[in-house]
Amino acid sequence: MKIGCPTEIKPQEFRVGMTPNAAKEAVGHGHEVLIQSGAGLGAGFDDAAYEAAGTKIVGTATEIFAQSDMVVKVKEPQAAERKMLREGQVLFTYLHLAPDPEQTKDLLASGATCIAYETVTDRAGGLPLLAPMSEVAGRLAPQVGAWTLQKANGGRGVLMGGVPGVGPARVIVIGGGVVGTHAAKIAAGMGADVTVLDRSLPRLRYLDDVFGGSFKTGYSSAGLLEELLPQADMVIGAVLIPGAAAPKLVRRDQFGMMKPGSVLVDVAIDQGGCFETSRATTHQDPIYEVDGIMHYCVANMPGAVARTSTLALGNATMPFMLALADKGWKRACAEDVHLLNGLNVHAGQLTYAAVGEALGIATVDPKSLI
Repeated sequence: MKIGCPTEIKPQEFRVGMTPNAAKEAVGHGHEVLIQSGAGLGAGFDDAAYEAAGTKIVGTATEIFAQSDMVVKVKEPQAAERKMLREGQVLFTYLHLAPDPEQTKDLLASGATCIAYETVTDRAGGLPLLAPMSEVAGRLAPQVGAWTLQKANGGRGVLMGGVPGVGPARVIVIGGGVVGTHAAKIAAGMGADVTVLDRSLPRLRYLDDVFGGSFKTGYSSAGLLEELLPQADMVIGAVLIPGAAAPKLVRRDQFGMMKPGSVLVDVAIDQGGCFETSRATTHQDPIYEVDGIMHYCVANMPGAVARTSTLALGNATMPFMLALADKGWKRACAEDVHLLNGLNVHAGQLTYAAVGEALGIATVDPKSLI
């Protein structure tokens, strides 16, 4: 199979879809790997590293899309990239279709087979290709939130850990999954007073057992959130419903009860965001203010630490990428229901029910396609 990896073109996206090690593995399996010149530079991998792995360096994304049987990326294809997709081609990347009707429309029109990292599952019920980026984003969230809290950036001017005689920042983390757990660990490590909210009692028990001395937990409800919002200096939105649009958990009419200059960090922005006033921003212009409340809603947070993120993502995606290349997408998905769960679009048909529900588009059972 010819596997192509283009340079990411989303603003301030420095990650790359394949590491040299992943490329070397694919070449070792007998496949031809095409890398766009400079694709890995943002993550610290030059063309020579890919050439040493046995890949072919090509000059343009047009060549990558024209020649490849499978295109491997990081972020969802941008409009210009979607025009280059074709029937029978496999696209393996993050898609986040539920809040993105334009992308969905274009992918359906392309006729391509599109497999989304974020809906591939594992035996434990987890999302193994989303988890590494969730870990990164979760660990970044308190860091960028602390920066936003600084007065010069529009925040309240509160130090996360306080100082002797002055209390720490109060942080609410909504969602106790991978993102929320890592966010709470880092925020607590910075000395903040942290409360994690979740609706799974087993998860709350786990968090309390493992981290009980580091942060508090609470059963998430509208009533408890309203109690905590007036006290909060920072709220981190870490809620995920796999493949579906994120629920709106903090409304604009609640901003009046919050402290002016407090911060909302929306890690769920790829799925539409979990605050009513959230809109996607970039690393170049990451924050904005609504009714005195600061918002940090960068849609590709892990791109800020591109090398760490690329290595972590490559470790997770490589076995699935090799399975798709070695067996073809149909056999690979037929033999692995967890990879089949990643199938979102095939030959003009939407195959992921949560996306169809969010966008009002009829879906087909992916099992019927294999």
